[in-house]
Amino acid sequence: MFPTPIAKTRTVTRLAYRAALPVALVFWLLPLIAVALTSVRSMADITSGNYWGVPTSINFVENYTAIFESTPIGRYIFNSFRVTIPTVIGAVSLSCMAGFAFAVYRFRLNLLLFFMFIAGNFVPFQILMVPVRDLTLSLGAYNTVTGLALFHIAFQTGFCTLFMRNFIKALPFELIEAARSEGVSEFRIFWFIVLPLMKPAIAALSVLVFTFIWNDYFWALVLTQGAESQPITAGLYSLNGQWLAAWHLVSAGSIVAALPPVLMFFLMQRHFIAGLTLGAVK
Repeated sequence: MFPTPIAKTRTVTRLAYRAALPVALVFWLLPLIAVALTSVRSMADITSGNYWGVPTSINFVENYTAIFESTPIGRYIFNSFRVTIPTVIGAVSLSCMAGFAFAVYRFRLNLLLFFMFIAGNFVPFQILMVPVRDLTLSLGAYNTVTGLALFHIAFQTGFCTLFMRNFIKALPFELIEAARSEGVSEFRIFWFIVLPLMKPAIAALSVLVFTFIWNDYFWALVLTQGAESQPITAGLYSLNGQWLAAWHLVSAGSIVAALPPVLMFFLMQRHFIAGLTLGAVK
């Protein structure tokens, strides 16, 4: 069976694994360590080229205070929440209903419609840049939080429907048949029987979509401009000075921007893991 569990491999393989794992972990964390160190450096350290050495002074309070006092980072973070939260609610809600329809009802063109839902996920998003931008301009939704949120809802619903449809398919169909035999309406079957069983999947999907949308940079740059509508990912560049790159402020802003998805993951960790592993073991 492949892959063979590490505990069942030869002694040499286990020792090599234990030696290589911390080395690989350190290399993987190097960019994060660099950003964290840069976020507390002084401007003098950066201009002198001291990127990896020990900071000459720890400017934790000064740097993290400066990004809120001298830049509109608070507005960018607020815009990110205004885009991300409606997207999570909209995409997950639509995918729950669409996934229920595709998983429970048998009708002609079921697979074709389902394929149309997920086909957009196989198209390179760079190809969609010009038509999506032109569409938002024609609808008057360009450079608005509403336009960006609606685009993300439309784009993420396909993946979410795939996730929910497969999850509902794994549920015991006898529950639905028993409810139908008792005369329960289809809406009440969905609301009172299927939806409560979908809570782990909803939690897992919400964390995934929240992370995807919060960390999106491409569409935030294409569809918005300025502090009135740009989310934090696109707004981080504004933390630079006009004539000099303030990388210590950009790094501090990056750490602040990464906190919401990290906090959400740890708050929803139990539900997230349960949603991903439910049905993995018969």
